[in-house]
Amino acid sequence: MDYPIFPKECTSLLSKYLSQDIFEELKNKKTTNGFTLANAINSGVKNLDSGIGIYAGDAESYELFSALFNKIIEDYHGFSSEATHKSNLTIDDVKMKELDDDYVLSTRIRVGRNLANFPLGTIISKVQRDEVERLVSMALNALEGELAGEYFPLLGMTSEVQNRLIKEHFLFKEGDRFLEAAGLNRDWAEGRGIFHNHDKTFLVWLNEEDQLRIISMQKGGDVLKVFSRLVKAINELEKQLSFSYSERLGYIASCPTNLGTAMRASVHIKLPKLAEDMSRFKAITDKYHLQIRGMNGEHSETKEAIFDISNRRRLGVTEVEAVQDMIDGVEALIQMEKKLEG
Repeated sequence: MDYPIFPKECTSLLSKYLSQDIFEELKNKKTTNGFTLANAINSGVKNLDSGIGIYAGDAESYELFSALFNKIIEDYHGFSSEATHKSNLTIDDVKMKELDDDYVLSTRIRVGRNLANFPLGTIISKVQRDEVERLVSMALNALEGELAGEYFPLLGMTSEVQNRLIKEHFLFKEGDRFLEAAGLNRDWAEGRGIFHNHDKTFLVWLNEEDQLRIISMQKGGDVLKVFSRLVKAINELEKQLSFSYSERLGYIASCPTNLGTAMRASVHIKLPKLAEDMSRFKAITDKYHLQIRGMNGEHSETKEAIFDISNRRRLGVTEVEAVQDMIDGVEALIQMEKKLEG
């Protein structure tokens, strides 16, 4: 692979930090699983509108290609190469746990997890992916109480189940062009599946971008209840599964934006007045380290002034701090919306 030349209009972090010197230093290196620099940067090279442009193939990638990853991680997370990550899933440390249901339509908190001793989805073999599915589906089907439910493999899924999961907005589709170029769509739909509990408040996506996307959700703004369910699920799964974790970078993820907590705490919220004053809207979300997305997530448009608001910080903050960012920022948005109404 030759050194890629990015056009001036490309603003990805990959294009910003992949110098010729770094390229020459890393181009012939390969992790134990056979992951190379060419694999890591392929998505950003092919998709010039990428925001980040780089994916990891395993935990070792972050060390072997640290000359590049560290610069991107520091830029995105404000997390230096000397810093270390700390985890905190103590529910009682969260303050002010319920948001106004007159504005907050639903709350959703998810984390990404990948199994230790397996490569990530970008480089994993079909045999390894199938083994991940076997191990994780067994652990999921063993859950009890409010977490008990059923696992549905995507391969061979009946049209009846498929239509139901689509209607409930549970079914994930084959990944977009960014994930395709990263190698995350290989062997679709084998080794993929969806688990949900009987109450449909707990959901796990298996072998999408990360090996597990563990999701707790419900209508309204009871953040504590959603967070508590998520923590309970993580604790139960950790009794049977070992997740990939780095003392420096936290939970290992395919995309460096999801390192650390690998958490996205979000609400769907209706804010018609702030929708007309995006500068004021963004000032609040910037203050509380939040992201604004359309109601259908990343790269989507908003409808009826309904926004998806979530924490931006994931690395160098604890899970409790990430959830607190969301709570405090959303509360500030609601107070401003009320003021503009008044």
